[in-house]
Amino acid sequence: MLTLLALVVFAGLLLYAACTDIASLTIPNWVSVALAASFVVIALAQGMPLEQIGIHVLFGFGILVVGFFMFQAKVFGGGDAKLLAATATWTGYIAFTPFAVGTAIFGGALAAFILIARQWAPAFAPWAPPFVIRLLTPKTGMPYGVAIMLGALMSADTLPLVSGALTLP
Repeated sequence: MLTLLALVVFAGLLLYAACTDIASLTIPNWVSVALAASFVVIALAQGMPLEQIGIHVLFGFGILVVGFFMFQAKVFGGGDAKLLAATATWTGYIAFTPFAVGTAIFGGALAAFILIARQWAPAFAPWAPPFVIRLLTPKTGMPYGVAIMLGALMSADTLPLVSGALTLP
């Protein structure tokens, strides 16, 4: 039961982050804080040893430091860096590789799709909702929170707190 709750919390917060990123190209700070904090609460409830919880939290902090430098280099936004770090808290170093690979693949596909769509934007922009016009405006950001969500959900079965929640009895 706790495993299913972990999956719902994990997926729900990531879905919310992706939707707000699409709508406004921002990810609220509270989402990343809630994602990281919920890991600690659920890990304690599932009986994960404190040492392992600490390792996961330290790993997430390490990814936050890397994300800070990527933000400074304008590779992606600050909200993306914080969401990536909060998600890395859930993955730990063992499950980070499938998450990172999935995020990179979905991020590349998303960027290619948006860049191609921006070439066609003038043809349908007058009828598009405001958030679509914003996404298709040249030199605006990419909603990389979507790629983070997709990479995380793709690798969810490798996460220590979620593993097994996707398996039918």
